[in-house]
Amino acid sequence: MNNSIDTIVILVFSAFVMGIGMLFARTGRNLKSFFAGGEAVPWFIGGLSLFMSFFSAGTFVAWGSIAYKHGWVAITIQWTMCIGALITALYLAPRWKRTGALTAAEFIRERLGLPVQKTYIFIFTLVSVFIKGSVLYPVAKLVSASLDLPLVPCTIGLGLFMIAYTAVGGLWAVMVTDILQFVVLSAAVFILLPLSFDKVGGWDGFTKAVPDDFFNLLNGEYTIGFVAAFVIYHICYIGGNWTMVQRYTSVDSEKSAKKVAWLFAGLYLISPVIWMFPPMIYKAINPALTGLDTENAYLMICKLVLPPGLLGLMLTGMYFSTSASANTALNVVSAVFTNDIYKGMVNPKATDKQLIRVARGSSWFFGLGMIGIALVVPAAGGIVEVVLSISAISGGPLLAPPLWALFSKRLTSSVTLWVTGIGLSVNLFFKILAPLLLDFKLSRGMETIVGVGLPLLLLLAYELWARSKDITAKEYLTYLETKEQKRIDALEINEEEAIEVKRQNRFGLQVITGALLFTAVMLFVLSTMTTSGTVVTAIVATVVLFSAAIPFVASRKVSVGEILPVQETHPRG
Repeated sequence: MNNSIDTIVILVFSAFVMGIGMLFARTGRNLKSFFAGGEAVPWFIGGLSLFMSFFSAGTFVAWGSIAYKHGWVAITIQWTMCIGALITALYLAPRWKRTGALTAAEFIRERLGLPVQKTYIFIFTLVSVFIKGSVLYPVAKLVSASLDLPLVPCTIGLGLFMIAYTAVGGLWAVMVTDILQFVVLSAAVFILLPLSFDKVGGWDGFTKAVPDDFFNLLNGEYTIGFVAAFVIYHICYIGGNWTMVQRYTSVDSEKSAKKVAWLFAGLYLISPVIWMFPPMIYKAINPALTGLDTENAYLMICKLVLPPGLLGLMLTGMYFSTSASANTALNVVSAVFTNDIYKGMVNPKATDKQLIRVARGSSWFFGLGMIGIALVVPAAGGIVEVVLSISAISGGPLLAPPLWALFSKRLTSSVTLWVTGIGLSVNLFFKILAPLLLDFKLSRGMETIVGVGLPLLLLLAYELWARSKDITAKEYLTYLETKEQKRIDALEINEEEAIEVKRQNRFGLQVITGALLFTAVMLFVLSTMTTSGTVVTAIVATVVLFSAAIPFVASRKVSVGEILPVQETHPRG
């Protein structure tokens, strides 16, 4: 393998991404523009960014490992994300936009009180840094193994690059690079898939060489109970995770917030089928992988069928998808720290310049924490164990109560803390103490059912009791007053700021257009250099080239003229 060509491809795309971050260095004038795109991000940009934020190299390593070992069930598991997004589009995304909050933490403070917010900020920051740090490990492992580079320096270097453009450019830098990453990753997989089928001898050669149960919807430890619990978990996660909520609050309306979730659902209906076939095909080629080696199945099929240059493109896509996921988490954790801790508790009178400085500094601080976590993942049992365990322990207790508060006027701050505390304690007991003290361990399915189901049952029990007593939480009454004041404040338009937000959004769309053109040119160049896959690479390049027209046309529709004053409307009696 000619490592130099692959290395050049990775470096060229990485330099281009860093350049994009630098382009947005001066567009973040205040917290709303830096963390929420001025609340005017186009819905299709938000939807693609949400999709990429959910993606990472861990998708290829963790789910690729499951696809290699158990087959189609890896696709079934990922379809639970589609169902979660559908429920979110119908009920949750518009509710988040209706709150008027910049972050989920801001809503928690206004609806459930400061003690709940402080507790949640601590847990959320810890969990986010841990999960996103853990998904940095697999991409460093992929790049290290493919290019014969040492793992630790590779992890540190990729992590530092990942932090840099988030700290510089804010939400728009993250979302523009999300789009570029989506295109690069999709291009790489669409090139990989036909080459993989060709290597195994087509569909017949593939199906004859895999186990009889390989296409079962359920397989191994991934039972109907696990899948059902994962559906509920992903309703909570996609509808309530703070990184996801930011995509619903950064668009211009409730209708657009719904469209963000609809687009995510559509992409997760189709994409798992495309993403998961390569490691499934590798099972037919080499069925001998065991243990943690199964996490390398995706990399092995890439190295087997992709020529120099295209392998570099695939590695670039995998790294970019990981950086998209981690950068979104960084942006949100930084937003929470800056908006809800520094501004909310430490320095309420901070200037916009001070807040942006704190935002960028906190991005570096939390990003370095992610790098530290990535370096210790191998000792924790591998990426599959780490990600699924953290999800089972923290998902339900952390996400369910705020989602419940979107609809309930009875939930109080003290009940929220009790539900979260009981849920986390029970989950930690069964995950850590029960195996040590009782020699008892829950199955993967039961672990997820208990982790998600217990908080929901506790919330339902309290809701029914409070309804029978006709109790309305005093925090809810305070929240209504705060919400009304925010509505009044929103009517006071800063015309200069509104025009600047439109300029920023038009500029973002123009940069996306340029990024797609750049990617198309790179793919055309690679198509002339590859020893195989020339035609399919050229076809993908052509599709990318024509797709550049979408953001270009959208940018032309953004008018940067005079902003009309907002007129308050009242419902007719």
